[in-house]
Amino acid sequence: MQIIGLCRFSYPALGGFQVGHDTVEDRIAYLYHEGRLEERFQLFETVALPCLKAQTDPDFELIIVIGDMMPRHHVDRLRDITADLPQARLHAEPPRKHREVMKEILNNARNPDLPCLQFRFDDDDAVAVDFIDRLRTASDDCFGLTQAHRTVAFDWNRGLIAEYGADGIAATEVFRPFDVAALAMYVRPRCPLTIMNYAHNKINRFMPSVSFDTQHMFVRGHNASNDSRQKGEAPADVVPLTAEGEKMFRKRFAIDANAVRAIFSKGQPA
Repeated sequence: MQIIGLCRFSYPALGGFQVGHDTVEDRIAYLYHEGRLEERFQLFETVALPCLKAQTDPDFELIIVIGDMMPRHHVDRLRDITADLPQARLHAEPPRKHREVMKEILNNARNPDLPCLQFRFDDDDAVAVDFIDRLRTASDDCFGLTQAHRTVAFDWNRGLIAEYGADGIAATEVFRPFDVAALAMYVRPRCPLTIMNYAHNKINRFMPSVSFDTQHMFVRGHNASNDSRQKGEAPADVVPLTAEGEKMFRKRFAIDANAVRAIFSKGQPA
């Protein structure tokens, strides 16, 4: 069973953003602003990557999609921080229509003769360290469904929203069915559909979907550069983690509150 994750790291797609820009050049300038990218790197290094490096089942692939005009020093930094994640590879593309390019990348990455499990992964989110293990087990447990249908969705709907800064981590528990984090899709052999064919919150309209209520399966990041928050999304009612909460974040997501404090204390360039 091939398992593929897709992560868009400041890729200047045509579409795919809730915030509009008049030109591709405007979008590139926004995405590659040094202050914004510094925050994205801080989150990627302290939140997104640690949980992938700590997966109890390491048999998966992660494609990190970047723009072919990303400044070289940022590409080099990405290569450096993913060097100890052998499952990851960078894939550069020119600006293209968002869903079309992502579907193409996924289909080119898979062996069409094998079944495939696919998941999307935002660069400021985390999944539990046993996410890949649970995903593979869920697919095995639902053998009847996967044999009868060309696609099946698997969703873990309990997690947390978190904010990160020099003071550490503040978070709150949430129930979010069919959010991006901890959502995956089975695709049968020789089926060209991908998880990028569907809006994540509507995927259950198009295929059988199995939801699990396992607690603490994802962390959704809230930060200044969230695309979804640029249009006035209400802030989450987060509270600073206790010592027990920090221990849970380390154990469940490999997120170290001390590392968060250290990196975010360095500040951001103007």
